[in-house]
Amino acid sequence: MTTLLLTNAHLIDPASGREGPGAVLVRDGRIADIHWGKPAALPEGAEVIECGGQVLTAGLVDLRAFVGEPGAEHRETLASASAAAATGGVTTLVCMPDTNPPIDDPAIVDFVLRRARDTASTHVLPAAAITKGLAGQVMTEFGLLTEAGAVAFTDGLKAVTNAQVMRRALTYARDFGALLMQHVEEPTLVGDGVMNEGEMASRLGLHGIPREAETILLERDIRLVRLTGGRYHAAMISCADSVEIVRRAKEAGLPVTCGVSVNNLVLNENDIGHYRTFCKLSPPLRTEADRQAVVAALNEGVIDVVVSDHNPQDVETKRLPFAEAADGALGIETLLAASLRLVHAGDVSLPRLLAALSAAPSRVLGRETGRLAAGSPADLVLIDADAPYVLDKRQLKSRSKNSPFDEARLQGRASLTMVAGRIVHRIEEPR
Repeated sequence: MTTLLLTNAHLIDPASGREGPGAVLVRDGRIADIHWGKPAALPEGAEVIECGGQVLTAGLVDLRAFVGEPGAEHRETLASASAAAATGGVTTLVCMPDTNPPIDDPAIVDFVLRRARDTASTHVLPAAAITKGLAGQVMTEFGLLTEAGAVAFTDGLKAVTNAQVMRRALTYARDFGALLMQHVEEPTLVGDGVMNEGEMASRLGLHGIPREAETILLERDIRLVRLTGGRYHAAMISCADSVEIVRRAKEAGLPVTCGVSVNNLVLNENDIGHYRTFCKLSPPLRTEADRQAVVAALNEGVIDVVVSDHNPQDVETKRLPFAEAADGALGIETLLAASLRLVHAGDVSLPRLLAALSAAPSRVLGRETGRLAAGSPADLVLIDADAPYVLDKRQLKSRSKNSPFDEARLQGRASLTMVAGRIVHRIEEPR
């Protein structure tokens, strides 16, 4: 395999927060050496990549991406999702079990891994279902699914609402060392709600979703974690009350982590505007006060990871009246650029953001990615943090085009993405 020297870079290690000028030597798919603060000697036969002072860091790890394959390839395939991921600097994505058939059997886990190996340009890790058919009643075989290659367990877009089933699942997760990722939204409280409950919903004449749909289920799950000791990850929280629940759980020493969607970090309910269905999401966009609360929680470390919540939808399910449109938006290709809004606004430091996009999700999964260190996998991204552009949905790699940032002004993009030492995305003439 080719030896590469990425030189004249601004290095940021997401795991330690260390940053400074330097170079990275890549050999045989791994980081062979890190040169901090001094020019690196050119090994014989090495190819030099001039970074021009751009940020070089570990590749992003996205814990929540919905991919249509198998069953809904018209929305997204493993190949198109990984192409979008590579363009956005994401080197590892965890695909949700919401497929047809769902990922609730070792044979489907094996299928996804084989298809990803043959067609994907990035790492694709399948999350298996907690319950068979995502129906919330009968648990799947955690042991067999883990052996087949499942990295976590979740019912994807659905919450496990049966408390006894969730208790048993957490108990089994504890015994198998598995991770449960719950979508914290109580469906009976959501009801026919389509956006955040409050003044904005009233003005638009739409049914609201109360914050309690999230907090009541989250509170219940935390108590079940205390009862069982199982590892628990709240996939996405979106409001100030949820932040306090997670903070208390962590202070009590419970094995609890949580994530937040980039949409809830940089958008609020006002972005729905005149019924923009691309902003119809689950959890819904909340108030500006809630947005600021989750940003503060990200800074504090109460929120561990930032996810894209990549959920492609076709025109038949989005070009509808707001109340009838499907939830979900593209996110994996714009995860980095949208997140950088927080950095440019001075709300979050770049090392802290990269920790939540790379090191923390790797740690949650128990993987060795997400750090700049000799011997680590050479999953890297070179970021031109100041590159301005207007998002054109026609240029997105995803098969679907439902991005909430369509025609938005963004600043920052991945100019090079490397997976296991292989360049999978490159802008030939970076700024």
